[in-house]
Parts: sequence; C-alpha cells; structure tokens
Amino acid sequence: MTSLTRAAAAVLALLALAVGTANLFRPLANPDEGRYSEISREMVASGDWITPRLDGIQYFEKPPLQYWATALAYEAFGANEATSRLYVWAAGFFTLAILGFAAFRLAGPAVAAASVLALLASPYFMALGGIVTLDMGLTLWTTATFFALLLAEAAVERPREQRAWMLAAWASMALAVLSKGLVGIVFAGAAVFFVMVFSRSLSVLGRMRWGWGLAIFLALAVPWFVLVSQANPGFARFFFIHEHFERFLTHEHRRVQPAWFFVPILLAGFLPWIPALFAASWQAWKARADAAGRFALVALAWSAFILLFFSASGSKLPTYILPLFPALAFVLGRHLATAPCRGLAPSAWLFAALSLGLLCAAALLPDLTHDAWNRVLYGEARPWAMAAAGLLAAGAVGAALALRREDRWGAMIAGAAATVLALACFGMAYQALSPRQSGRDVAAAMRPWLASQPRLYSVDYYDQTIPFYLGRTLTLVSYVDEFETGLAAEPGRSIPRLADFPAEWLRPGEALAIMQPRAFAQMKALGLPMQVLHDDPRRVLVRKP
Repeated sequence: MTSLTRAAAAVLALLALAVGTANLFRPLANPDEGRYSEISREMVASGDWITPRLDGIQYFEKPPLQYWATALAYEAFGANEATSRLYVWAAGFFTLAILGFAAFRLAGPAVAAASVLALLASPYFMALGGIVTLDMGLTLWTTATFFALLLAEAAVERPREQRAWMLAAWASMALAVLSKGLVGIVFAGAAVFFVMVFSRSLSVLGRMRWGWGLAIFLALAVPWFVLVSQANPGFARFFFIHEHFERFLTHEHRRVQPAWFFVPILLAGFLPWIPALFAASWQAWKARADAAGRFALVALAWSAFILLFFSASGSKLPTYILPLFPALAFVLGRHLATAPCRGLAPSAWLFAALSLGLLCAAALLPDLTHDAWNRVLYGEARPWAMAAAGLLAAGAVGAALALRREDRWGAMIAGAAATVLALACFGMAYQALSPRQSGRDVAAAMRPWLASQPRLYSVDYYDQTIPFYLGRTLTLVSYVDEFETGLAAEPGRSIPRLADFPAEWLRPGEALAIMQPRAFAQMKALGLPMQVLHDDPRRVLVRKP
C-alpha cells in the first residue's frame, strides 16, 4: 500500500465511524429494535436483571447478554435511540477489529487490510451494525471464538500463547451462548471439527485445555440459566426445547422460507466482490497444503456449515447468517490481496450493473404503495434511496477503473467507501419512512395526556416501539403472538377477548388506546366514546373523552 492509499484508508475509517455514529440516532423500528430496547428499559425500571420482560410480560425467547449491555448503557447515558444501538454498534466495530487482528497474525498485513476492506464493503454487514437485533452480538462472539481457535492452532509451538488463545475461545463461546443460546456451542464445535478434518488429525482435542476451559465456560454461561430457572419454573422447557429444537425442526414460528432463501442474501451481502468470492473459495482449496491456506479452508467450510445449518432450519430470518460474514471475509481477503487485478474487474462491473438496477428500483418507490400516506413517505425517501444507489454505482465504476490501473487497494477502498456513503443515504431514506416503521410519532401524540396516569391499551395490535418511547407498558387486548408463554404464566396481564374491551374502556378514569383501523371501526360501531388523536393506515390512537 502506498502512503496515499494508507491516507485514503484512514479517511475511510473515520468516515465509517462518523456514519455509524450518526446512524445511532435514527427512530427505532418495529419489531426488533423496539422489542429488544424495551426489554432492557424494563430491566432498569424494575431492577430485575434475571427475568426478561416485554411490556411487563415474561419473555424468555433469548438469553440476556445484549439486554444487560444495553441496560448498562441506559444506566450510564439514559435510554434513547443511540444507547439502544450502542452495543450493536460496538459489536460490529470489534468484529472488524478481531477480523483484522486475526488475519494479520494468520496471513500478514496485506490480507488483514483486504479482509477488513471486504467486510467494510459488505452492505449487509455494515447495515446490521446499526440495527438492534441480537445477530451482531452473536456474530462478535462466534467470530471471537472461531479466530481464537485458529490463533491457538497457529501457536502450537508456543504453549503459553496457545493456552491463552484457547481459553479465550472458551470464554467467547460462553458469551455466544449468552447472546443467542446453544447455537454458540454448535458453531464452536463445528470449528473444531473442521480443524480436525483439514489437519487430518485429532490432536486439537488434546490442546483444548478442557479443565480450565470448561471451568471458564461454566462460570460465565451457567449462572443466569440457573437463576432464571429457579425464578421461573417453566423457563427450561420453553427455552431449550421450544426455542431451540422446535424452532429448528418445525414451522411453528411461521418463518417458513425455501431452502435457498439465504443464498441471494449471501451474494448480495458481499457486494461488490461477488464473482471474486467464488475464485477466493477455489484459491483456499488449492492452498490447503500450507498453514495459511488451511486456515482459510477451515474458514470457508465453517461459513458453509453456518449457511447449511440455517438453510435446514424450519425458521428463517434474513439476519441469521450474519455470523458467517467475518470468516468468509478472511477467505475473500486472501484472494483480493493476491489475485491479478484483471481477474477482479468482473466483480466491479457486476457491482456497477446491480447498482444501476437498484437505482431504477429506487426511482419507482412511490409507485409500490397503495395509499396516499405511504406514497408521500416513499416520495420523500426516494431521493435518498436514489442517491445511495448512485453512490454504489459510482464506487463500482471507480473500483473498475482502479483495477484497470493495477491499483487493487484503490479499488477496495472505492468499494468500501461507496458502501459507507450509501448507508448514510439509506439512513436518511429510513428517516423519511420512519412514521410507518416506528411508533415515535404516535408516542409523541400520547405524551401530553400521560401526566394524569391514564390506562393504556393496545387493541388487536402491538407496536414494539411505543412502550419504549413512553417509558410505560400497555395492557394488551386480543393480542397474543410472541407473548403466549408469558401470558400463560401471568394471564391477568392482558384482556384476551376483544368483546371484553368495551366494558374495560368505560370504567371510570382516563384511558388511551392504540388499535388497528379494523378494531377502531368495530368499537366505533358499538358507540364507544373515542377522541381520535392520531390515525394512519396502520393504527389509530384514541382517547376516552
């Protein structure tokens, strides 16, 4: 890398930090951002850091590591959009740092730089670094587990260093389990398996430091499971059976997708280097005889395992495969750092063509809506979406021209910079769409009426973000969905039938309710007194006059 290239990389790093920081302040979106932020808020409000609750109801779908981290951020800095996203943002940042450090130790500085630039150029990875889901936290700790294992294997001739890395792998596996459950153990076991396969030896099992490793894992991972099981007798069956085996083996969660569902997500996620990804995989296979090549092959096989694991699941969401991206970026980075520039050019031109297609799609945004309210919102978002697509196209052309000059580093920086700048524009497009994605405006309409502590209802509808913005829970009416287990344990926390709502609404005292337009029409037909404070095609906010 030339001094000019290093300066450009430094500017890119600062730009990525600035864009990531700015994106922390967007309105929270439904459902995940509201859900996980509210669970952490209720931990702080209740002082109960053992039993997670959502809208005041027991919620056991996931372990608490991210809830705890976000709750600590609330304690330190207050509860707002930025602190809600702080842990996710930090997880993305440290995942990049771990990738760069591990690639440097395993394959040298050029591969380290190329691997980080490849992941920075991934719009999928970078976007999820600013969205409150549990997947970036899981990605951080599975990445730490995986690369700590590889670093331990690279240090077999240095016992003290090998021991330190192996114990770090055990600790990271425990934190992966506290992030999203038993999948943290499954992925760690798969990594060990592939090390054995490609080294053609079982010797790694003798270097696992089982005594101290198990002690560290159990000390970190087990206490919360014991405490929450003692406080909530139904937890163990729900969490380990329902949330793991039934979720994986059945369609009960209604997230049914075809087996190939994750393939286009993977390919689009690795823009602008899609064709290079296939060449990188072949390069890893050919170089399997040397240590660095073998580690890349382990990374490739481990990534493929994660893809196949979630493809076989009966429950699929787009974010599930995020943990494979850092390991695959290592494989891709080895190729980008060494392949002839001419061989990389097709990736850049394909990126340009896809970006132009995205630009055309962005231009049609308002035409995809069915009502005037959404048409206005999409019309406001369109310029930003088009600017984002245009930046991606410009970055692709810049990368192609750099490759023509045999400037591989300029091409990688151009691709990564295009992604970072495009994400800033997509963030502004989301701001325009936030009234339909977030309950912040509805909560603002409710806030002037909260001083008298009215009863709050959510009727045949639940907006995950509104309790967070209000700092209060709502009583659910005729709504179960993800609350089924919690409401079975505490049925008094909801009104199960819509038919029972009129009597509840007419009780003495002030009341506010959010409901679907359909439910509003039903209540209006019954003659219930309701003053409309806000309405849009998704929800109606009413007050009892």
